[in-house]
Amino acid sequence: MELRHLVYFVTVAEERNFSRAAARLRVVQSGVSAAIRSLERELGVPLFERTSQRVALTDAGAALLPAARATIDAAQAARDVVDEVRGGLRGTLRIGTLISVGFVDLPGLLGQFRAEHPAVDLRLRAAPSGSAGLARSLLEGELDVAFLSLAGRPPAGLSLRVLAAEPIVAVLPAGHPLASRHAVTLDDLADEPFVDSPPGYGNRTEVDRGFAAAGLRRRVALEVADIATVAQYVRNGLGVALLPRFAAGEVDGVRALQVTGAPLRWTFGVATGSARRASAALRALLDLVDAYRIETPGWR
Repeated sequence: MELRHLVYFVTVAEERNFSRAAARLRVVQSGVSAAIRSLERELGVPLFERTSQRVALTDAGAALLPAARATIDAAQAARDVVDEVRGGLRGTLRIGTLISVGFVDLPGLLGQFRAEHPAVDLRLRAAPSGSAGLARSLLEGELDVAFLSLAGRPPAGLSLRVLAAEPIVAVLPAGHPLASRHAVTLDDLADEPFVDSPPGYGNRTEVDRGFAAAGLRRRVALEVADIATVAQYVRNGLGVALLPRFAAGEVDGVRALQVTGAPLRWTFGVATGSARRASAALRALLDLVDAYRIETPGWR
């Protein structure tokens, strides 16, 4: 069994498409198809169900996937040992991030990493499905590391380093009857239409949990994927919001009020899969995150 065939298999499994897998691997599609057919012949079972519309793992393919990833990780570990002796890291880091986290200078962080480790291939992916989608991708081995927001304890199988924590505040239009107060409760807001992130986003999960714990229900009128723009919708009278303090910003026409009676907090961190061995490149990135957080004023 060739390692290259396992790499091709894992890539097709992640992309669910032979053309996208070939593009990601930078090889011709016929080469990917031939490698998968060779692997299927060797194992004596089909690994994918192929139709004109989709590519899906068979039961045998799903069973093989974690073992294939472990084999690839072990091979990478062997390369890491040699690379460290030669001086210089190589490999690929698949990084996931939220669509909008303006208070973290992620481009600056990754730019510094690239300058220090130019032979490491960085692949960055924003998650339209929010932190829940990033967590799933980590657990499934599609990502090596993710910058995300998780409410409560991280799921089993993930390790999380908390980088920042912000109180969640109420954001109201300046002309709202409650806007003159210094603070509000969830009960004060329960009957209001809300502008919020879609389900799966860390701030949405935290707020939903807060309302459920208080025995209250609310109506989310608008779902906005980019948390940085939610306050703009509030300013234009489309609802109220509960946002991390940084996302309330200095938007004209809105008021940010303390929320009392409910300990709502938004946390942001960097997560990795705890079941997989961290590559040398990943360890170097995590070390840089720790140093960058201390040394960079823009990182809260």
